[in-house]
Amino acid sequence: MKKIQNIVGIDIGGSHITMAQVHPENREIIASTYVREHVDSFEPKEAIFSAWVSAIEKVTHDLVREGLLIGIAMPGPFDYEKGISLMQQGKFIDIYQINIKEELAKRLSVSADQIHFINDAAAFLEGEVFGGCAQGFKRIFGVTLGTGLGTTFYNGKVAADEDLWDSPFRDSICEDYLATRWFVNSYQQITGEEISGTKELLSKSQEIQSRIFDEYADAFAEFIVKYVRNYNPEVLVIGGNIAKAFPYFKGKFNENLAKNNINLPVRISDIFEDAAILGAASYALKKA
Repeated sequence: MKKIQNIVGIDIGGSHITMAQVHPENREIIASTYVREHVDSFEPKEAIFSAWVSAIEKVTHDLVREGLLIGIAMPGPFDYEKGISLMQQGKFIDIYQINIKEELAKRLSVSADQIHFINDAAAFLEGEVFGGCAQGFKRIFGVTLGTGLGTTFYNGKVAADEDLWDSPFRDSICEDYLATRWFVNSYQQITGEEISGTKELLSKSQEIQSRIFDEYADAFAEFIVKYVRNYNPEVLVIGGNIAKAFPYFKGKFNENLAKNNINLPVRISDIFEDAAILGAASYALKKA
């Protein structure tokens, strides 16, 4: 490949595409190039690609194609090396088994080896390692707590998706106890009323807040004991919307870990939604 002149990090989700140019030396997003566009993942193939390419062109239109490097964070299942979607139901169903790498290369007038894909959970942790709260650590476990549960481990070289969301936990699976819907369900069981998540919970009575956050801390610590301790991480990195409420369950969480003889420092994401953009770009830089 020719000398890399520009790097673009892209985060693709079920309802959006977010991207920016990334400064490799400063390890940060170039804010003036930031673009976020709505994309309906249930649309036909052509509509999805048109929306993606239109958004990417806004960030790359003035860049020399020859030295351009593009990193893309994508949800799974996905063949990240070949760039082929393996999602058979729900979002992106119309691009199942389509070679996205080749499609984008053709439409953007770049070669396929200028585009690199990474799992979105792994991209989050790569971003925190590259330019966020996990710089300098070698063994890192990352958890994203939000609508779903993302789990990833960085071994000193690369982050990998650990895919623990549907692992057995209590009477169900991990995600049922650690994602936003647990807060929604718990609040409804206690009060008969509805909330949308932790942000709304913080406006409720102190008594209910404490009860729910304490129960969540118990489950989160139990998850660490059962699944994360085996990785022997130096640090736990937490992202996602629930991470913003960490101060409300931090004490009980750490208390539970101490009872199990676990001393695990916690870092809350510095860059949250932008971590996947930064991580996708840094991963592409490694691959190049």
